Amino acid sequence: MHLEMKNIVMDFGRQVRAVDDVTLTVDSGEIVGLLGENGAGKSTMMNVLAGVYSPTSGEIFIDGEKVVMKDVRTADRHGIRFIHQELNLCNDLRVYENMFLGNEIKKSSVFLNKTEMLDKCNEVFRRMNVDINPETVVGELSAANKQLVEIGKALLFKSELIIMDEPSTALATHEIENLFNIMRQLKTEGVSFIYISHKMPELFEICDVYYVMRDGKLIGHGLFKDINEEQITEMMIGHHLEDKEFANHEYNATDKVVLKADHISGGVLEDLSFELHEGEILAVTGLQGSGKDDLADILFGVISHSGKLEINGKEMPHKASVSSVKRYLRTGTSMVPRMRKERGIHNDLSVQDNLSMGYLNTRFDKLFINAKEENERFERQRAALSIKVGNKKNVITSLSGGNQQKVILGKWLESDAKILLFDNPTQGIDVGTKFEIYHLILNLAKQGKAIIVFSAEFPEIFKVADSCIVLYHGKESIRLDRDNLTEKNVMYYSTGSNLEGIANG
Repeated sequence: MHLEMKNIVMDFGRQVRAVDDVTLTVDSGEIVGLLGENGAGKSTMMNVLAGVYSPTSGEIFIDGEKVVMKDVRTADRHGIRFIHQELNLCNDLRVYENMFLGNEIKKSSVFLNKTEMLDKCNEVFRRMNVDINPETVVGELSAANKQLVEIGKALLFKSELIIMDEPSTALATHEIENLFNIMRQLKTEGVSFIYISHKMPELFEICDVYYVMRDGKLIGHGLFKDINEEQITEMMIGHHLEDKEFANHEYNATDKVVLKADHISGGVLEDLSFELHEGEILAVTGLQGSGKDDLADILFGVISHSGKLEINGKEMPHKASVSSVKRYLRTGTSMVPRMRKERGIHNDLSVQDNLSMGYLNTRFDKLFINAKEENERFERQRAALSIKVGNKKNVITSLSGGNQQKVILGKWLESDAKILLFDNPTQGIDVGTKFEIYHLILNLAKQGKAIIVFSAEFPEIFKVADSCIVLYHGKESIRLDRDNLTEKNVMYYSTGSNLEGIANG
């Protein structure tokens, strides 16, 4: 397939031009990286291609013939499929039921041909070289396998161009490599990809061509081999970002212990002990299955634990429950969670209502909500966190990922939280907003907040952390101080090399 999107314009009302005269081409067997900050117009451009939106003006050509993408089914018929960041799978249905949903194979007008659907699913998975049972309930699959089911569904209906929006967000390193191997194999078969991601190393590893958008316009395009990360980042944000501003690290920790874990275990986590001080930024990292996610949930009362956990001198309940989470909240502990759209926001509520939730759940003691006070809380946090929002009454999903994250943080700041847990804090956030989040974390530490950052990304850890606990198979591998916090050390200890003696320190 040769695709050309020519001079695409997409207006939402009179004052909002989301895409402004953008031309993009994709050749057969080509992987195109589409880059830009949140709100740059990437998703809108792809929704035009996928038949979700009809463009205000512009044309789409496939193999030289003009095509009008009336709807998603039209795009499907032309071999184009959009795999969204929020996967469109039904967790309660089986794999094969998801893959054939709306396109079921029937024996007659009444009965489904389950055998043929299973055979076709298995055939696609063999082609992808993945081991997924088509009869497994999707909710039981890992995030990586759910992603592969979506790709399998695209191949099942002979898609020639697959659009992937932040596909690696919830994947571990080895799962990303497996995804890339599948993409490379499909590329040799003539399948093309448009790959949207904020992760520069991935883009440079897997993509052939780049297109950069900013404020709805096409800023530049070319070959990845002819550009570097610094140049492409500057194109995305319109100015230069200095990594060195984080190099002179300032310590704000005091002697006051606000959280003490004594031989705690829970989930895959085993026998972990550590202290967190006022004004300290502690990072926790590790590979998938290391116990990092379980530790975050234990420290917010989401999963049960054994051992002794004290917050501000009070021992916390061992059993997880709704009431236990409330007890953690009352100690001044809060969490900016991973998987923001599933765990951090109320999708159907407004931006202002989402921001109010922390205060209303922890400090509100009146019979009625005061609209003036609500507005004051919102405006206070909007100014403090530079939240970009048109109308605070709009649903929170109308905001970019970075601004949603700021709303979640503002929610907890209004509750006067003293301990902040940041779990994968820049997931799905553009590079410019990432730097804003890092500065916010550093400034909160200066204000005396105690912070734990759970992250698998070393550059992120290095920008903010005073020290870092590295986990391996549920146990502490080492706690690195700032002087020894290097990418080499983190990788060495997160793979258990120190325990298995397979590498030199």
